[in-house]
Parts: sequence; C-alpha cells; structure tokens
Amino acid sequence: MPRIRSLRANVSREEALEQFTQGIPGIFRSAALGPVRSVADFYVPFGLFQVTIWNAGRHDNQVLGLDSVSGSLDLYHFEHIPDSSELLSIDTRNCPPARLDVDRARDLVVEKVRRMLFQKGFFRMRNLRIEAAPLAGEICIPYWVAFRGRRTRLYISVIDAVRRKPEGAKVRQILQAWLTTPS
Repeated sequence: MPRIRSLRANVSREEALEQFTQGIPGIFRSAALGPVRSVADFYVPFGLFQVTIWNAGRHDNQVLGLDSVSGSLDLYHFEHIPDSSELLSIDTRNCPPARLDVDRARDLVVEKVRRMLFQKGFFRMRNLRIEAAPLAGEICIPYWVAFRGRRTRLYISVIDAVRRKPEGAKVRQILQAWLTTPS
C-alpha cells in the first residue's frame, strides 16, 4: 500500500457524515438523490510552489499548491510551507497518481495566478511578473466522499476535510476518473 504525506484533516468521519446528511442541504440531497450509503476518505496530491508576484514596483511571496493529477483544481493557498506537525504519513490506496510534470505544473500555476490577478482588476497591473519555483515533495489534501443513491443510481458529494467546505464538479471528476480507470 502506498505511503503519502497528507495535511491533517479538521473534519472527522462522523463530522463529515453529519455534514452530508444534516441541515437543509443534507436533507434536500437525501430526498432528491437518496440516502448516504458510504463515506470514504480520498486524497489528492498537490505540488507546492513558492510564487513571487512583482506588480507596480512591489512584490508578494505566496506558497500555493496545484493538484498534480490534472492541474484543473483551484490553487490551494498555504500561509506557510506545512511543517511536520501539520502533516501525517498515511498508508492508503485512495490517492490517484500524480500525472503532471514539473514544467507543465509551473506553467499552470503562473497562468492561474495571472488570471486571478486580472480578475481583481486588470487596470491595477503595471509591469506584472510572476515566477513560480517548485518546492520539494508532494502533499496530499484530504477529502471526504459521500456515495449516495437509490438502486442503480450513484451520486457523489465531496467536502474538503481541511477547510470544511463542499467541493464541486472538478474534484468529483478527478475522483470519478480515478475510480473508473483500470488499475
């Protein structure tokens, strides 16, 4: 069984199950899509980058993560490079393999940061320069997945186990592609 390094989850299995089933959203999903049949942990590998942004004579440093599976997820912001107290070493098969090479990942990070900055205000950009340097190692982000449905229909819901927020179609697509790919 492969060993991964993962951020510590802030949501337990029981809390995840409660989030999937309780409250108005949980009750609505259960009524519309069917009851929760199973809850599983799932880990997405992220490559870390030290990103430096120069704009209008100032510079800003950030630590950002890009998913190493497809590069399709939003960038993951870190306050600092996670240290050993924030990480767990886990033996699990519930982690898709990294598929992006470092050069492609670096290009995607720069592109996503540029898009993010332009959305904040194109006219604020002067002499914009973005550099992304890969950091050693890979960190997995934990997610909780609820499998729900009736009879032969299956629906998947996902929450980020660190930030406690529901995830959308991009994470579900990574999960579905990994589940349906022959090993």
